[in-house]
Amino acid sequence: MADKKNFPLRIDPKLFSMIEEWASDEFRSVNAHIEYLLRESVRKAGRIPKKKSD
Repeated sequence: MADKKNFPLRIDPKLFSMIEEWASDEFRSVNAHIEYLLRESVRKAGRIPKKKSD
């Protein structure tokens, strides 16, 4: 597994509560759910580089 970058995140308590509930519904930790949401956003924006074919 790749190393992960740690950083502090200041977030509105109401937003955190919504994400916390959503994460629970998806059987994820809040941290894993935030990472999932960020990854999906980056993917939808077309920012993930395509893999080079050999």
